[in-house]
Amino acid sequence: MKLIFERGKEGQHCTLLPVCDVPVTDLKAPKRERPLHLPHVSENELSRHYTELAGQVHGVNNGFYPLGSCTMKYNPKVNEKAASLRGFTDIHPLQPKHTVQGCLEVIKRSEDMLCEITGMDAMTMQPAAGAHGEFTGLLLIKAYHDSRHDTKRRKIIVPDSAHGTNPASAAMVGYDVVSIPSGVDGCVDLDKLKEAVGEDTAGLMLTNPNTVGLFDKNILAITSIIHEAGGLAYYDGANLNAVMGIVRPGDMGFDVVHLNLHKTFSTPHGGGGPGSGPVGCKAFLQEFLPGKQVEEKEGALAFALPKHTVGNVKAFYGNFLVVVRALTYLLTLGKEGIPEAAENAVLNANYMMHKLKDIYPMAYDETCMHEFVMTLEKMKHETDVSAMDIAKALLDYGIHPPTMYFPLIVHEALMIEPTETESRETLDEVIGVFREIYDKARENPGAMHEAPVGTYVRRLDEVRAARKPVLRFAGFEK
Repeated sequence: MKLIFERGKEGQHCTLLPVCDVPVTDLKAPKRERPLHLPHVSENELSRHYTELAGQVHGVNNGFYPLGSCTMKYNPKVNEKAASLRGFTDIHPLQPKHTVQGCLEVIKRSEDMLCEITGMDAMTMQPAAGAHGEFTGLLLIKAYHDSRHDTKRRKIIVPDSAHGTNPASAAMVGYDVVSIPSGVDGCVDLDKLKEAVGEDTAGLMLTNPNTVGLFDKNILAITSIIHEAGGLAYYDGANLNAVMGIVRPGDMGFDVVHLNLHKTFSTPHGGGGPGSGPVGCKAFLQEFLPGKQVEEKEGALAFALPKHTVGNVKAFYGNFLVVVRALTYLLTLGKEGIPEAAENAVLNANYMMHKLKDIYPMAYDETCMHEFVMTLEKMKHETDVSAMDIAKALLDYGIHPPTMYFPLIVHEALMIEPTETESRETLDEVIGVFREIYDKARENPGAMHEAPVGTYVRRLDEVRAARKPVLRFAGFEK
């Protein structure tokens, strides 16, 4: 496929602007030294270019998208309709508050609903994504300890089954990361946790359900151990889709939680954003929240700055239109629909796991939550067909690959999350594909190393792409 700069030629364009009928004014501002380099294409060529690009992209609208721990579920179009209303799109963050009462109500109602779902007392919509929410939540933990002059607490405990961004976020806040192993059951090893805590423990970051798709049966004991040591418990809510409306992090003993509106609450996910990673907290941490909080004053909604705020983590009030989409989803499903979505997510994952476990060994062969992890270690040893080979083969069937080689505690891992928005008929089709690929791997393993064969590009040299990426079109400069 040609880049758009390789299409058309000098002088082509797709605009018909009338001659300027007002005086031209020199703003006397800094100017570019050379004209902006833009492609010269007709509207026809421009349309073809983006249509061709769209044909090379795979999303939930194209087919099955079982990307584990990312909840790539269908985003209802009613969300987009609500977010396109002019009362939400034609506003400015610095408008007088009396002119944006409806927008403030969106933020306030969203915060209230998410607090109810998570068992938290306060919420901020500022963080722009999940990892950004992790960073913000850890800032609250640090601010709390600093306010008590408890500066000896420099360590954050992170289980080895946590999301990879957890240790990175802790390090960014300035904490030392202590990794603890999982037990044979895939959950936190309580003995190792007890050994790790102490007077220097600032807190624990825990993903629950964890990245092997299990709800930690010792969750109350885990938070108690942290609290008894004087630390705070942080809940990574990336996998909340499996438990929303059923159990609440706040009731499990967690003090801080981040959510992913672009996962659990069906707003756009992927393509670099915008995302939204709101952070909720218990009342004793509310004074440290970033940005401004929406509250009611004299019969109207207004912004108030938390007493000891950690400061802004993003400009203004977060990605507002993402919040509009999430609120639409919450109002559409309601109190009854939210837990039903979680139940169906768990049902779909267990159905698919049950239908595959006779030929694909499961890392943990027990009832899972929203996702399950297969281990292809035996297949790799017997046939030299790897988890990556299976994932690449799925592309030829129009199926997005699941998460590969994660979590690291499972060798040759494939993590599958079907989500609640897939029908049983779709699941049966996908199960059939997995079984067909398994047969091919056994009958002709050598051919598996060539997959995919029917996509726009064949298998890429991923090592070379990582070490010597080509990030700039060679013909860009004139």
